[in-house]
Amino acid sequence: MVAAGIAMLGILSLLVVARIADDWRFTAGLGAGFTILAGAALAASRWGVRRHDDRTLDRALARAALDATGDPAALTARDGAIVAANAAWLARFGAALPEGGEAAALAARRDGTATLTLASGAVLAACVGGCEDHLLWRVRETGGDAVVEAGRAIDALGARFGESGVMLLLVDATGRILAANRVFAARATGRDGDVVGQDFAALLTQDEAGALRFGREATEEGGQDDLRLRLLHVPVAGDDVAGAAMVLLFDEPVGDGASDAHPSDVHDLLHMLPLGLALVDRDGRFLFVNDAFARIAQVGPSERPVYPGDLVVKEDKGAVADAVRRFAAARPPAGPAGQAPILSGDVAVRLARRPEEPVSLTVASVRGMGPATVLLSLKDSSEEIRLKRQVNQANKMQAVGQLAGGIAHDFNNILTALIGHCDLMLMRHTPGDSDYDDIQQIRHNANRAAGLTRQLLAFSRQQTLRPQVVQLPDIVSEVSNLLKRLLGDATRLEINHGRALGPVRADPGQLEQVIVNLAVNARDAMPGGGTITIRTFGVAAAEVRHLGSDILPAGDYTAIAVSDTGTGIAPADLPKIFEPFFTTKEVGKGTGLGLSTVYGIVKQSGGFIFADSELGRGTSFVIYLPVFHGETAIETAERPKPAPALWGSGRILLVEDEDMVRSVAERALSRQGYQVSTASNGEEALELLAQVEREGEGFDLLVSDVMMPLMDGPTMVAEARRRFPTLPVLFMSGYAEEQLRRSIDLPDVAFLAKPFSVQQLAEAARDALAAAGPAPEA
Repeated sequence: MVAAGIAMLGILSLLVVARIADDWRFTAGLGAGFTILAGAALAASRWGVRRHDDRTLDRALARAALDATGDPAALTARDGAIVAANAAWLARFGAALPEGGEAAALAARRDGTATLTLASGAVLAACVGGCEDHLLWRVRETGGDAVVEAGRAIDALGARFGESGVMLLLVDATGRILAANRVFAARATGRDGDVVGQDFAALLTQDEAGALRFGREATEEGGQDDLRLRLLHVPVAGDDVAGAAMVLLFDEPVGDGASDAHPSDVHDLLHMLPLGLALVDRDGRFLFVNDAFARIAQVGPSERPVYPGDLVVKEDKGAVADAVRRFAAARPPAGPAGQAPILSGDVAVRLARRPEEPVSLTVASVRGMGPATVLLSLKDSSEEIRLKRQVNQANKMQAVGQLAGGIAHDFNNILTALIGHCDLMLMRHTPGDSDYDDIQQIRHNANRAAGLTRQLLAFSRQQTLRPQVVQLPDIVSEVSNLLKRLLGDATRLEINHGRALGPVRADPGQLEQVIVNLAVNARDAMPGGGTITIRTFGVAAAEVRHLGSDILPAGDYTAIAVSDTGTGIAPADLPKIFEPFFTTKEVGKGTGLGLSTVYGIVKQSGGFIFADSELGRGTSFVIYLPVFHGETAIETAERPKPAPALWGSGRILLVEDEDMVRSVAERALSRQGYQVSTASNGEEALELLAQVEREGEGFDLLVSDVMMPLMDGPTMVAEARRRFPTLPVLFMSGYAEEQLRRSIDLPDVAFLAKPFSVQQLAEAARDALAAAGPAPEA
């Protein structure tokens, strides 16, 4: 049973990791580790291995699984400690996470995955076995993609090159051999062995006439003195010409029989390489363009560009023409034995058919290749640029979310005091008094400000949600009547529901807010009227895999789409629509928080949102919420029971570092009949608790803020519970209850979100005391 459970967990985890890592070879390595782990569990179940021995064995097997992968990889526990790491990880980072790993771990536990950008690549973090348990970390090199592709090309095409008598190898910046075909190994060493790791230059020699030969053949009697080696050096990465390179070696006669390589032979070889390569003559005209070069430059099969400048934007034509002219006229310096004479440089250009992002064009002078005098290399960095954009956008949204959440928390303290003082003043005034309407107006505007802070908290995913198991069609039906009033007569509303939709777990009120925000935005995008379509449908895991999205993990989803026939969103604005305070509306007609609120609610509910728009045709927002596979009974609201009176009795300890909030809360609770003692921080609260304990008394309720200087609320409560284990606790905070409950490991605590009114505070105190039962006698 244990082995079967581990095997099933391994299969499911591997499927998730495969989608996240987008690398099936990496997943295959982990699969080998999981197989070992399942076998060890079966042996442990048969031989009665003790429990503490299992944990030791698990770490060793996890290390073995990670060693089976090629990339640096590690497994961390919930506290961030390294549980297991392979040799590549330890060599790079030691037994620790890279700088910024803590923030990435928090993001991964919240979203399922996270990416930490480093100078040499990206570190991917993904949940394994639930986001409360372990995180799997893996380094993906961004700078080495071209080297990897070149190595794959040698593995796939090395034999074909060998059949033509061409020796093919890959060397790094120091001249160390990274890969080679069998023909090179046999000629260089005289045997069919492995040359990976050897010094390329040490295998070659150069005679007095400058002819390049293998050192082994030059020292043997009867060596081929009538042949020399022709060497072609091709930089792998366009932005690092002195780095890794692919080298082609072939024999050519010495003396009268010597001749330049036949152009057709060279062209056939370059066509087989996955790198974008082209040859240019002395006059700057194209002689040859391989398929990879044409694909990157988006040159059609029937097109025949004449000059390299024809492929770039107007502003870059002069720079390209000048670089080609200089390198065509340059004479490459003679290098030491084993190194190809090469003179090269990079030019940053924008392609005429891809002007959005600059690309690196490597220009190198060559000799001995017939009329060709310049070799051009073009690197396709579109995927790398796309990934960098995604990472930068995610980092920006995270930073703005943290800023917005911090601002909202501070404002909630101010609004709590403002609303509380208004409530206290209203208790001394009745309708008809001269000040009553003014106080009500102040309170009304304070509540409006509280609504804005809730939107900021929604964007930063820090608002309090009340999730329930619901059906999306029911949510749409609940809000449809309100939508018809909001949209007006000029806008037509169409609603279509799919069949057999899976339930989702989310806050119904917040989902209604999402639908209303999207519908109102759609209405504003159609000033002359139009049609808004709300559609719900199911998406199976197989369909998600078919979509091939890097963001949407494979799984079953219930989706809702809100589409309009309006003006559409400009392509330049589309990446920024979810940022807070970004709006294309006129001044005074939008806060810029509508879509950012939608984004935050969807992400906090575990969902995903995508926008698609076309100018003049309209916009469509699609939200994917994961199907809830637990208890599928749809929760319904219970009929409210008559609330008991707010008046109470008992002794309350109030802990709050903000003077204005502490003052309002003390007066509010005192007016309800409670005896209130106050403290401004955790240390002062513990001293009061110790004092009443010495007096033989105690408190009936502890009301505390969460975030305080010196000692925060949870730490203070944990210390107080050691002396008073049954003491009821009510936390007050401007942060989300769900987020706080995950970080606060304390049982039997109640929660009150800021800002709150005097009545809400009294109700929360009454309910907390009632849940704890009658207070024990001192």
